[in-house]
Amino acid sequence: MHFAGLAGMPRRIPDYALQFADFNLLSSIGAFFFGASQLLFVLVVVLCVRGGQKAPAKAWEGAVDLEWSVPSPAPLHSFETPPVFHRAQSHD
Repeated sequence: MHFAGLAGMPRRIPDYALQFADFNLLSSIGAFFFGASQLLFVLVVVLCVRGGQKAPAKAWEGAVDLEWSVPSPAPLHSFETPPVFHRAQSHD
């Protein structure tokens, strides 16, 4: 629609000149693709809500950081005492 406007297509009229037909066709095809992607998104959300395979507690091997040390979903108060952090080694 941007390029159609740059080419001189007026706004808010019910019938366009034939010279803008290609721009309007391209915009309409893009709108249908956008609408189909929205339907695909809704389908994926519905399938996820209805169930499926649950993610494991540790998503990959070697997940040893602090966020992986609590159960999922994390409880309201994750730690009785504040955890101790060890500063990572610098690779200078």
